[in-house]
Amino acid sequence: MNFAKKSLGQNFLIDKNIINKIIDLTTIGSRDIIEIGPGEGALTEEILKRKPRSITVIEKDNKLAEKLKIKYHKNNLVKIYNADILKFNIEKIISRSSAIFGNLPYNISSQILVSILRVKKYPPKFNDLIFMFQKELGEKIIGSYPSLHYGRLSILVKYRFNILKKFLVSPNCFFPKPKINSMVIHFQPKKKIPFNIRKIENLEKVTNILFSNKRKMVNKNLKKLLNDSEIKEISDLKVSLRPSELRPEIFYKITEIFERK
Repeated sequence: MNFAKKSLGQNFLIDKNIINKIIDLTTIGSRDIIEIGPGEGALTEEILKRKPRSITVIEKDNKLAEKLKIKYHKNNLVKIYNADILKFNIEKIISRSSAIFGNLPYNISSQILVSILRVKKYPPKFNDLIFMFQKELGEKIIGSYPSLHYGRLSILVKYRFNILKKFLVSPNCFFPKPKINSMVIHFQPKKKIPFNIRKIENLEKVTNILFSNKRKMVNKNLKKLLNDSEIKEISDLKVSLRPSELRPEIFYKITEIFERK
C-alpha cells in the first residue's frame, strides 16, 4: 500500500464489499469503462473480472500511474494515462455506451463533476457516471427543491443528469481513514432536456450571480443579467424571493433569455 498524498486528496478504497456494490450499479460486460483516480487499482481489478471491452484509467500521481503500467503491461484491455483529469480532454476517449467511474479526491471532486457536465457534445456518449464524494458535497449535489441542501450545484447537475441511486460509505472502508463519511452517486445523462441552454457555462454564470447573496432577494442581482422587460417574460418569477426559494426551472428560463443577448 502506497502512502497517500494529502496534497492530492488521496484516500484509497479497500473494502471489497463496497467496491462490488459500486460496480453492481451498472453492467460492465463488453462495455468500455473509464476510471478516474484509480489509485492502486482496487476498483480496476474488480472491473476487469466483469470482462469489459476495455478500461481506460486516468491517474495524476506519477508513482501510482507507473505502478499501474507495470501491473497491467501485458493486459491489452487496459490503457493508462498519467494525467490531471482537470486538464485532460475526456471527450476524446469516451466511446458510445461507456461508463465512467471515479473515487474522486475530495479537494477537487466538485470541479471534476462540473468538468464532466461541460461536455460539448450533448447528449454525451457515456451512459453511466458513478462517482464518490464526501457526504456533505454529495448532499449538495442531490439536494432537491425546496430543501436545506438545494443550491447552485444541484441546479447545474440536474439540468443534464438524472440521479438514479446513492449510498453512504463509512470511513472504515478507506486507507487512510478520512474523518468524514462518503457518498456514491450514480448519474445518467438526460436524453431530452425541456430547456434550450446552448452553453452550460452560462447556467454556471447565472447561478453564480444569483447565489452570490444567498440571503437577499434576487431583484438586484437579477438586473445584472436581464433588463426589466426580459424579467417580465418569466411570469412565475417573484423577484422578492431569495435564490434558494426559486425552482430550478426559473434558473433555466433566466439562462435561456440571457443567452439571447
